[in-house]
Amino acid sequence: MTKVALVTGAARGIGLATTDLLLERGWQVAMVDRDGDELTAAAGQLQGVLPVIADVSIPEQVDRMRDEALARFGRIDALVNNAGVALFSRAHQTAFEQWREVMATNLDGVFLCTQALVPALAESRGAIVNIASISGLRASTLRVAYGTSKAAVIHLTKQFAAELGEQGIRVNCIAPGPVRTKLAMAVHAPEIIAAYYDAIPLNRYGEAREIAEGIVFLLSENASFVTGQTLAVDGGFDATGVGLPALRREEEA
Repeated sequence: MTKVALVTGAARGIGLATTDLLLERGWQVAMVDRDGDELTAAAGQLQGVLPVIADVSIPEQVDRMRDEALARFGRIDALVNNAGVALFSRAHQTAFEQWREVMATNLDGVFLCTQALVPALAESRGAIVNIASISGLRASTLRVAYGTSKAAVIHLTKQFAAELGEQGIRVNCIAPGPVRTKLAMAVHAPEIIAAYYDAIPLNRYGEAREIAEGIVFLLSENASFVTGQTLAVDGGFDATGVGLPALRREEEA
């Protein structure tokens, strides 16, 4: 039996890395993204995938996404709620329109996709992995909307886990730390990159493949008794407070 995953935000970054890893493990994948050009280009290089252009914040498009995946594959064993947007601004200067744009994709999208796929996942006794962020576990500047949306995803994971467990559906969450994606490298100024390196015990950004490994683990039978949990794949970022840069300078001296 070939298992099927539906991955949102699959055209690039963590979503594409997760798709690649699932394919390597023998899965088939419905790749969902609202960027049709990027999605078509990414899916065109792969076998065993179905590209679906859809916006996860729009209920009608979510239903169509589900229906297209089921029509092609006949089953869905896993949902990876990865689609997300990030808008950074000071808390008191964040426009309500910016707040709603972030919440619509990052939070509403997880809610809508999960609701839509419950019947199919109950039939397969499948699993869900939501992608939050380390910004949902610890506050930082300019992330009032983004961080709040990701904190909400972490709690929403627990809510769904509590109610869907009796249907055999496991629901977990990954909280990535800084990841070396094209987008991150484009928007992170050199001083921000240096600050992250200072604050992360492993002293580097993560790679999208490393986040994908955590996602695929939580989808697998190796995590068969794990639900309602958040796994930080962050190089130790959430574990540290102040002092690490000073300690490193002391060791160098």
